[in-house]
Amino acid sequence: MLRRDTYLPFGRPDFGDEEMSAVTRIMRTGWVGMGSETLAFERELAEACGAPAVVTVNSCTSALFLSLVAHGIGPGDEVVVPSLTWISTANVVRQVGATVVFCDVDPGTLSVSPATVRAVLGPRTRAVIVVHLGGLAVDVAAIRRAVPAHIPIVEDAAHAFGARFADGRPVGASGNLTCFSFYANKNLSTGEGGAVALADEAVADRLRSLRQHGLPQDAWKRFVDPRRLETPRVRELGFKMNYTDLQAAIGRVQLRRQPVFARRRLDVARAYRETLAQSPWPFVWQDGLLDEGHARHLCLVQLPIERLAWTRHEVLAALRERNIGASLHYQPVHTMPLYAGATPFLPVTDRLSARILTLPISASMTTDDARLAASALVEVLDEARESRVSLGAAG
Repeated sequence: MLRRDTYLPFGRPDFGDEEMSAVTRIMRTGWVGMGSETLAFERELAEACGAPAVVTVNSCTSALFLSLVAHGIGPGDEVVVPSLTWISTANVVRQVGATVVFCDVDPGTLSVSPATVRAVLGPRTRAVIVVHLGGLAVDVAAIRRAVPAHIPIVEDAAHAFGARFADGRPVGASGNLTCFSFYANKNLSTGEGGAVALADEAVADRLRSLRQHGLPQDAWKRFVDPRRLETPRVRELGFKMNYTDLQAAIGRVQLRRQPVFARRRLDVARAYRETLAQSPWPFVWQDGLLDEGHARHLCLVQLPIERLAWTRHEVLAALRERNIGASLHYQPVHTMPLYAGATPFLPVTDRLSARILTLPISASMTTDDARLAASALVEVLDEARESRVSLGAAG
C-alpha cells in the first residue's frame, strides 16, 4: 500500500524567515493592533487587485457580512447564494435578517452561471453572492447582464486571491464588493483575516467605520498621537471586525511572494493531471485548472463514483489512511440541518455532492508530493473497483 511518511494536509501556509522577521519588526514597535502597517497592506492589496480601495477585516465572513450591511440588505429581502460553498456564504445572509435562496451551479466551472442565477430571481431578490469556487474566476460581467441593474452583486473571492477574469483583470477589479480570505490555508495567508476590495471610496469609508464599532476611520491615531484629545463621535452601530498590524506585516511579505506561490501551485496541478492521465480512470476536472487566470486554491476532481463499490467518503477515508489529506469542498449548504427548510431543485449540485473530491495543493507542496497523492488515489480506486467486482461475484 502506498503511504506517505508524514501527513500531507490539503492546504498549508508557506511561512519563512521573511514573515518571521516582519512579525518581530512589528512587535518591537510596541504597536500590534490596527495601524500604519494595516494601511500600507491595504494600499498594496488595492494595487494588486486593481481596485481603488481595499478595507481589511478579521475574516472573509466579516467581509461578506459588512458588504450586505453596506448594501442595506435586511429582513424581508432575499439573497441568491450557490449551495456549493462554505456555509458562511449563506450564514451571513441570515445574520443580517434576510432569506437565503439557493441556486445551482454549472457542471464545468462548479460555480454559478447566468442561467442558474436567473432561474431563482424573484420580486424580493435584493442581492446575489457569486462564489469563485476553487480559484476559478466567474464571469461576473455575464452575471451582471443576467441580473437587474438595481440588484447588487457581491463576490465571495475567499478562494480567488490572484485569480484573473478572462479579460486579464484581477478578481477584485470588477467594481463589485469583492471579499477575500487570508485564512491559514489560503493562497495569501496571515493566519486569519479578510478584506473587501471595492470602487466606491464613500462605501470604503463606511466599512472602515463599521469594522471598528462605528468609530471614525482614523480613530486609532488617538492612541499613538498624545496631542489628539478629541472624543470620537459614533453615529452608527458598528462591529469589532478590525485587522491588526501583526497580520498585515505577514500579509505584505506574502503578497510579494505571490508570483512564486502561483508557479508552485501550477506545477502541483500539472503533476496531478499528468499522473492521473496515465491511469485508466476517467477523472473530470474543474474547468480551467491549468489556465493562467485560475488561482488554484483548490484542486477539484470528480470521481467516477458509478464504477465504484465505495462512497466518496470511503475513498476519502482510504486516502487519509495513506496520509494523503484529501478533503471535501463542499457538502451543499442546503443539505445541512440549519437549512432543513430549504428544498431547492439543484440537480447539478446534488450530483456533485456525491463525487467531488479535493486533492491536496499548496505552495509548500512538491510535485513529488502530488505524484504520490495521485498514485495513492489510483490505488484506492482500484481497490474500490475490485470490491465491486467481488460483491457482484458474491451476489
